[in-house]
Amino acid sequence: MAIHYEVRLSHHPEDTKQYGTEKIRKEFLVEKLMVGGEINLVYSLYDRFIVGGAVPGKEKLELTTIDPLKSEHFCDRRELGIINVGGDAAIRVDGETYSLGYKDALYVGAGSKKIAFTSRDESRPAHLYLNSAPAHHAYPTRRITLADAEVVELGAPEQSNARRLNKLLVNSVVDTCQLQMGMTELKTGSVWNTMPPHTHTRRMEAYFYFEVPEDQAICHLMGEPDETRLIWLKNEQAVISPPWSIHAAAGTSNYIFIWGMAGENLDYGDMDVVKPYELR
Repeated sequence: MAIHYEVRLSHHPEDTKQYGTEKIRKEFLVEKLMVGGEINLVYSLYDRFIVGGAVPGKEKLELTTIDPLKSEHFCDRRELGIINVGGDAAIRVDGETYSLGYKDALYVGAGSKKIAFTSRDESRPAHLYLNSAPAHHAYPTRRITLADAEVVELGAPEQSNARRLNKLLVNSVVDTCQLQMGMTELKTGSVWNTMPPHTHTRRMEAYFYFEVPEDQAICHLMGEPDETRLIWLKNEQAVISPPWSIHAAAGTSNYIFIWGMAGENLDYGDMDVVKPYELR
């Protein structure tokens, strides 16, 4: 079993104005998440947020601590959210096993010690997308399905952004400290997400894109509203979005993305909206 991790530093928006394509990709794009038999993590200094992926194969994968956490166990001082975007999974948390099908989520509370991932069928391995944030309170571990989610229909075909937003790990569904996660599904013919875009200096965010056809791509927009940049992504890649940055995207096909947030509050509607005509 292998756990790989890297640390990403914070950035001043004035500095990022000077970044070229390769530098933008190096600092904000997470290209390598889902690798068979591995757990891959990125520890960001934006709200100490962790983005990760786990693909258990023949052997189970144990989520143990990493050096930047300076803790005995991964969840000693943090909470963990998991959404399965692959084959059926079994996740064992301190002796109790939770089954996760496609698009099911699991909230793991702070203080959990032993966390292990298994694929039910190694020929169809689970692809487990992970988000984690520091936690001040130990809430119970709980499985959430799409049937449990708070669902919001957004957008319209006329703006090419008709989509279904599934709030999975949010405080209206499950108790969390600061972590929030959900899944937005673009409808056929729609390609724009989070449009009009917004910023929220009280929270950072990460986007994970999946169900992107192999011959298609996603154009993720970031940066300050009057100084935008773009990153092209492939399937099962993620972008770390600073609090000062917009986060929106358009695909060459419809797709699904998972958003994860952490920060000062749990108010999903706390955002500073930018009108499309104000972008530069």
